[in-house]
Amino acid sequence: MRLTTAEIAAVTDGELRGSDVAVEGATQDSRAVVPGQLFVPVVAERDGHDFIGAALVAGAAATLTSRDEPVDAPAIRVDDTVVALQQCAAHVRRRLGNASVIAITGSAGKTSTKDLLASVLRRAGATHASERSFNNELGVPLTLLNAPDGVAAVVVEMGMRGPGQITRLCRIASPSMAVVTTVGSAHTSELGSVEAVARAKGEIVQDLPAEGWAVLNAEVPLVLAMADRTAARVITFGGADGEVRAERVEVAPDLTSRFRLVSPWGSADVVLGARGAHNVTNACAAAAAALAAGAGMSAVVAGLAEPKMSPWRMELRTAASGATVINDAYNANPLSMASALRSLAALAVDRRVAVLGPMAELGDESEDEHRRIADLARQLGIDVIAVDAPYEGAVRVAGLDEAVGALVEWGELGADAAVLVKGSRVAGLERLAAQLVGG
Repeated sequence: MRLTTAEIAAVTDGELRGSDVAVEGATQDSRAVVPGQLFVPVVAERDGHDFIGAALVAGAAATLTSRDEPVDAPAIRVDDTVVALQQCAAHVRRRLGNASVIAITGSAGKTSTKDLLASVLRRAGATHASERSFNNELGVPLTLLNAPDGVAAVVVEMGMRGPGQITRLCRIASPSMAVVTTVGSAHTSELGSVEAVARAKGEIVQDLPAEGWAVLNAEVPLVLAMADRTAARVITFGGADGEVRAERVEVAPDLTSRFRLVSPWGSADVVLGARGAHNVTNACAAAAAALAAGAGMSAVVAGLAEPKMSPWRMELRTAASGATVINDAYNANPLSMASALRSLAALAVDRRVAVLGPMAELGDESEDEHRRIADLARQLGIDVIAVDAPYEGAVRVAGLDEAVGALVEWGELGADAAVLVKGSRVAGLERLAAQLVGG
């Protein structure tokens, strides 16, 4: 979105230093600057002000700053750069006017649903969506600021680590539609129970306009109950009772799916490009949101067939040895871990092993949830190599090098074998997946 530095100063109650110039979008990462952007130095473990010079060299047109030291470029002096970023984003949201802003949250499936929905909406009009999992107090405003002028729809992923966070994000983004994928045992370390997670996730529907839409998972009672918390219209998806649902589902050997999509707007046959049977439900969520937003069924069919999915989510590759490797290493919680294990079990191979990192942020439920996942793996006939993680009955190793050694001891990874790599971000298991496929 194009803004001027004078405009930014007015919106943030900041002080413009230097020339009034135009900026296009924003970033907080000096390594990712696109020429013409606004640089936003964030004070965290490192002070982003130390990288203003690098950002300017990379082409940033201007910078925010909370320091008094002069900057050799147009700058806006503010009290708090993160607050100023959020104020700019709220200003951009007002400029978007009647454009659809669709917010997505859930304990699992947020990013995949976002990717699928954006793929559909791009067939219907100019669409902008969050990068990867940009879903917090920085990612949501950056998503809005980087939307192009004249955009018809913006898809915003919203994460949650405590009560009130989604409310704050909604005050910035003012969504006209909200999607809740599911609720489960993610973030229970912060909130204490799944019911508390549902209350916090449900903030996303509370302030929707009456003419807006709440898109809710019909298979999850805690999500379905959120209909009572909104004045917006409600459309449900998933399962046998969702208004938008999949019938006659067939999962192919490469884990893509075919199904009949049924909805109040009509029905169609879909070939889903996203892998894993669990993504059928995410596709129904995306279809429900897109159809409610005015996209046609042809856009739904085309968008679901060829989505551009975020990295390290159900990536299916072949190792040099011939083994199939599922890289689902971006993150993990009990819901997504169970889905990934079932996808591994669905592969037509003789031997299956899962290299699993810990599931973080589960609080008092951590031991029980890791035990349940270990039990599920045994039921599915899957061997488990646990990397710094407490899965009962698994081969336990410390670090990636030991995980590679355990795989070697497991036996030759030929064409009759498949390996799943998955864990929470702290595990960094995408590096192991890349090593397995030589990437």
